[in-house]
This record gives sequence, C-alpha cells and structure tokens, in this order.
Amino acid sequence: MTQDIESLLNQMTLEEKAALVTGATAWTSTPVKRLGIPSMMVTDGPHGVRKVNNLDDVASESLPATCFPTASCMASSWDPGLVRAVGEAIAEECIALGVNVILGPGTNIKRSPLGGRNFEYYSEDPYLSGRMATSFIHGVQSKGVGTSLKHYATNNQEYQRFSISSEVDERTLREIYLPAFEAAVKDAMPWTVMCCYNKVNGVYGSENHYLLVDILKEQWGFDGLVVSDWGAVHDRVKSLKGGLDWEMPGPDPRRTQAVVDAVKNGSLDSAALDESARRILRIVMKASETKLGGKFDVDAHHALARRVAAEGMVLLKNNGILPLQSMNHIAVIGKAAQAAHFQGGGSSHINPTRVDVPFVELQKLAGAAELTYAQGYPADDSQQPALIEQAVQVAKTADVALLYIALPGFKESEGYDRSDLDLTRQQVALIQAVSAVQPKTVVILNNGAPVVMSEWIDGVAAVLEAWMMGQAGGGAIADVLFGRVNPCGKLAETYPVKLSDTPSYLNFPGENGAVRYGEGIFVGYRYYDARQVPV
Repeated sequence: MTQDIESLLNQMTLEEKAALVTGATAWTSTPVKRLGIPSMMVTDGPHGVRKVNNLDDVASESLPATCFPTASCMASSWDPGLVRAVGEAIAEECIALGVNVILGPGTNIKRSPLGGRNFEYYSEDPYLSGRMATSFIHGVQSKGVGTSLKHYATNNQEYQRFSISSEVDERTLREIYLPAFEAAVKDAMPWTVMCCYNKVNGVYGSENHYLLVDILKEQWGFDGLVVSDWGAVHDRVKSLKGGLDWEMPGPDPRRTQAVVDAVKNGSLDSAALDESARRILRIVMKASETKLGGKFDVDAHHALARRVAAEGMVLLKNNGILPLQSMNHIAVIGKAAQAAHFQGGGSSHINPTRVDVPFVELQKLAGAAELTYAQGYPADDSQQPALIEQAVQVAKTADVALLYIALPGFKESEGYDRSDLDLTRQQVALIQAVSAVQPKTVVILNNGAPVVMSEWIDGVAAVLEAWMMGQAGGGAIADVLFGRVNPCGKLAETYPVKLSDTPSYLNFPGENGAVRYGEGIFVGYRYYDARQVPV
C-alpha cells in the first residue's frame, strides 16, 4: 500500500493536497475523483453511533443506533473484554450505517469531579483509562472500522475549553495525563488521534508540535492521522506545521487557499503538506477496504448493552435489603423510574433503537408484588413539597421504597462544568423524607460523575450507582435489584465527602485564560491517600 500511496501523492496537485487536509463536509474527507481517492465518513461516538441525516449539519437528527452505557459505567466493570465487545458491536453498527471512523474513545483523566464531560471519560487513573481505551480500539478496529482517540491532551474541563491554557509541569504531564494515550497508541494503534480545543502550556492543541509531533508521532510511533476537534483550528498553516493533519469540519475554501498560498510563498514547506496528505491517504485507503452497508442485530446489541450496564453498576451500600425477596408492595419513586436517564448531553447523544423503562422492567421481575409509582421530583430545579408528600404516603404503606434519582441535564452535560457535587435540593429532601418513614429505602443513582451523599446516605438501606446506563439500563437495574445479576462493579473514580476535599479545588477551573494544575501528580486517589482524607 505504501507504494500506492506515494504514487497517488505524486499525482496530486498542490490544490488537491490542500483540499484533502480539510474536510469536504462536517463528516467526510475530500475525495479526489480523478485519482480514485474516495471520501471517508466519520461520526460522533464514543458509546454509540451518532450518524446524522444531514452531512452538512453537525447537529441534525441522527439515525437509530444502540446507546451503550457511558464510559464511567464501562470503566467500573474493570473488564477489558466487555469493553472490547462493545467496540465490536459499535463497529458493526458503523458498517451498517455507512461510517468508516467512530470518534472515540475519550480517555482524558478525570482531574476534577466537576468536569462536565466526565461521563465520557473512563477514570482518574491513567492505567485503567489506558486499558479501557486500548480494549475499545481493538474491538472497533478488529472489524475494519477506525477510531479516534480523544481529546489529546489535558482537556479536563468545559470552562473556556476553546481557549484556556492548561498549565501543567512535565512530570505531571508524563505521569498522569499522557500515559493512557500512550498505552492506547502503542498497544492498539488507533487510526486517528483527535487534538484538544484548549491550549497546553500556552500553545493550542491543534498547533502543539511538542505534543503532536515530538511525542505522538516520533516518540510513540503513531502512524495514523491527527484530526482536529470540530472547530479547534485557529490557523491552518500553523496547525500543519504543528502536526495537525486533517482539519474538521469542512468545507473551508479560505483555509484551503491559505495552505496553497503558504506553499507558494515559501512560508510552509511542501514536505509538511505532503506528510499530512500521506497520513490522510493512508487512512482513507485503509477505510475503503471495508465494505459498508447491511444491517446490525438490534436485539443482540440491546442485550449486550443490558449486560454491560449491569456489570458496571456499583453497590455503594447494602444493609441486607438487596436482593429484593418476598415483597408484596413496592413503592417506586422518582421521575427517572418512568423517564429513563441513560445518557449525557452533547456530541455523544445517541438516538436509541429503543429504551427500557425502569418501572416496566421492574414489573416484569416483581412477580405478584404490587408496584405503586410517585414522581417525587420535577424535571426542573424547582422545589415542590406536594410531590414529596405524595411519595411519603406511597412509601409508608410499602414493604420497600425504590428511589430513582437522576442528576438532571441542567447540572451535568458537555458544554459546561458542574458548579457543585450535589443532587437538587428537591431530590435531597425527597430522599430524607422517604427514608424517615421507610427504613427499607433503596436509592438508585443515574449520573455520570460523583455526587456527595453525606446528607442522606446514613438514613437509607442501600445505594446502587447505576450511572448513565445506556438504553437497556432500566432492565439492568431490575436485574441487580432482584438478584438476577450480582453487582460486582467497582468505582473507577473517587467519591469525595465534599467538594472542598477535591485535590484541584483551589485551581479549578482557572482564571485569566489559564488553569494551573497545582496539585501535580496528586490526582484522585493519589491525593486522598497521601493526605489521608476521608472519602
């Protein structure tokens, strides 16, 4: 193939090379029809395929695909084989939906539990993150579909994510924030690596020669292409010099012309353009070897999503109430019991093939037990005592109360960081009121990152961390509650007692255009262990 790539490269005009290094649409590479160079289709991930109907619109409605549990849930399984199976299934859906490369996995370190996008990332620990990412990549690429390891590097917050500079020393960079990327690159060789929006020590990720060339391409031997996050390029010529091969989204005739002009006036070495074009051609031609089309097994993938969700759920507390046995009357409380909260907001939002309703799945396994529902809390941040009173009355007469508590999208999503680690005031009041009248209260949490629990955890009998659980999570919760599945998940990140205990508390999210990584290597459990801070 190397000889063929060189032959194609030698036949391309300067204008064709300049066009190739920028996308043709929001989701496709630029073809060169006269040379038989096809277009390559990419789409959002990482826990499902977000293939949009309109290729010119980043935010248009996507086609139905399986929504698997998010990374925080998958990592809590500590099961590389399970993550690989998810990768294989996602690749099958990519093939069926006509996609060559899935934009994932996300493997940034969870520096602070406030990070709005933490649900898309695996862990605060570099080794675990690397193992999970490697397994996902192996799974996807075993089917002839590419991956995009992201967001390289130090993309650990949403606040000013397009411009803020992550100020991090070399030791911390090498020991905490790069090892997961390094492991995935060396062990699994993703087809593409996606740069971050932010600056790293004053230099944009899309122009950072030290990260993209010195470390990624030369030290780690990465031979794929480096793609920008969507809209991360500020200066196309600078980014080419810095090692950014492919700018997305496209088209952008101004960028293309800027590259042509720079080569002609000598400000950009033609060899740098050739190298990026070569890397893109290598991946485009590799992608063209996989035949796209067909169908995927909707039922089998839904069943896999249910198994993964159950394996990732963590039983945080159990005073002997679980598994549920010989119940005549079960109070089911919480909006999330009827409206499943199973994924996060932003670019990873999947249009699911179907969604298990938690209440319905409970009914299937409850036998002759009567189930009574109360909403408990509203969709917004308002406090409504009447909903709490209704829930208390339902709980009083039941054998057990199951509280489905979902951290709402207005508190946790891509695009902004959380301001606290709390549930809503209504949710806290609900848990306290119900547990006061019903000692057999089980709290089921749907969230992507840690929440604080000290206000209510002592009063409840059990707590099940069910995460953003994917489209089949409602059934997985029922499996765990009724003992069909033993909850064997383990936390992949620390749950602090309070926000001010977190290691980055004094340095998050930064100010004056910079965020100082003042805690150094003491991220997550390293800090809590060293300082002997209760968690």
